[in-house]
Amino acid sequence: MSVLRFLFANALALLVAGCLQGCKEDAPKPADPVAPPTTTDPTPTQYGTPFGGVPDRQDAVMYQVNMRAFSQGSNFAGVTARIDSIKDLGVNVLYLMPIYPIGQLRGVNSPYAVQDYRAVNPEFGTLADLRQLVDAAHARGLTVMLDWVANHTAWDHPWITAHSDWYQKDAAGNIISPSNNGVTYNDVAQLNFANAAMRLQMIAAMKYWVYTANIDGFRFDYADFQPNDFWKQANDTLRTIKTHKLLLLAEGTRASNFASGFDYNFGFSFYGGFWDVYRRAMPATRFDAINATEYTGATAGQHVVRYITNHDVNGSDGTPVTLFGGKAGAMSAFVIAALYRGIPMVYNGQEAGMTRNIPFPFTSVKITWGANPDVTRAYKQLLAARSGSAALRRGTPTSYSSANVCAFTKTSGTDQALVLVNVRNAPSTYTLPAAQAGTTWTDALQNTPVTLGQQVTLPAYGYLVLKK
Repeated sequence: MSVLRFLFANALALLVAGCLQGCKEDAPKPADPVAPPTTTDPTPTQYGTPFGGVPDRQDAVMYQVNMRAFSQGSNFAGVTARIDSIKDLGVNVLYLMPIYPIGQLRGVNSPYAVQDYRAVNPEFGTLADLRQLVDAAHARGLTVMLDWVANHTAWDHPWITAHSDWYQKDAAGNIISPSNNGVTYNDVAQLNFANAAMRLQMIAAMKYWVYTANIDGFRFDYADFQPNDFWKQANDTLRTIKTHKLLLLAEGTRASNFASGFDYNFGFSFYGGFWDVYRRAMPATRFDAINATEYTGATAGQHVVRYITNHDVNGSDGTPVTLFGGKAGAMSAFVIAALYRGIPMVYNGQEAGMTRNIPFPFTSVKITWGANPDVTRAYKQLLAARSGSAALRRGTPTSYSSANVCAFTKTSGTDQALVLVNVRNAPSTYTLPAAQAGTTWTDALQNTPVTLGQQVTLPAYGYLVLKK
């Protein structure tokens, strides 16, 4: 369940009050008891050749695609047509927002109201079109992840009538909608994770896409709201597919998600840190405390995915350019997101320097490509520097931040990096730590030598990325 839908629910309530008030009375009645399904699905025929280029989890750079906004056609073909531009940006993981048919009953046109876990939304094309996109991505060395919505289904999902016991119910026996922080999401029905048969079918549906479309992993929506033992069961089962190396991302913050087998948690708090530092003038040291908290429980290369926008906050909050001080401020924020620690994620259009956000349900705005080539060029330079430095990719930061400059070193083997980012819309003079003063580096973005003195003066929202 997306954060944006949380905000959208309040506005929607006035428009569909009659429906929302009657949802309880209109809820589908429990069907007559039926035999549980076969608990072991046959393994689908493998489409294509399993992709051998999935990066190690600490080397990933993700790119989130919202099909509705990405191209004029709002479909898989529109993404395939621009696949080279995605590759050229410097990412290696393509994450597709939900591809499944959207529920119509009580629906609000949300991609997170899934009508069928094993079908393709005809709005985006066919299974053949999806396969063509996956094939094109693999041919260019790109891993493909699907968005998975485990918490709930649409009201016209077949499980509603065939297996009503797979859903949570109220005292009167009516299937209920999920709620969070006092908001009820009436367009979807809450699944019951105490039901073992439902769990098995859910996991079988996940496996279906690994074989049927040759995908390489999942981003799991709203992952903090299902039991840890379900995620352990699901992740352990997916890991038994030895022909595929899968990347698994929890849209959640629980430290226990790492123990449940996820490769990644989601950096909600780090995104909040950008608000604290760039909009509320808190010191750049704010990122240090957030980093320590978000990495609690992470081991063996497990990471946090960090971003300055995504489909939720882009629609509700605005674009990075409008939020964080124009193009220069947005870029300085992304330097921190991409290099401080963790796995960077780019939301489609971010690299185009968009000032217009993409609001839910993502049908009213198309990305304008090529409007800000300077922004695109800066993204390419930064991500190329990250790719070319083991320290930037894998090193653990040692912070030397001041109030106005986010500063840190990173080391991996013999590779070293030093990053300085001015988080203010005014020049900032930074006094270097004694160990760094007088040292010589290579500018990782310009490939030119840099010898440091005792201090560095950075222009408004300026940054240095140095390596040796």
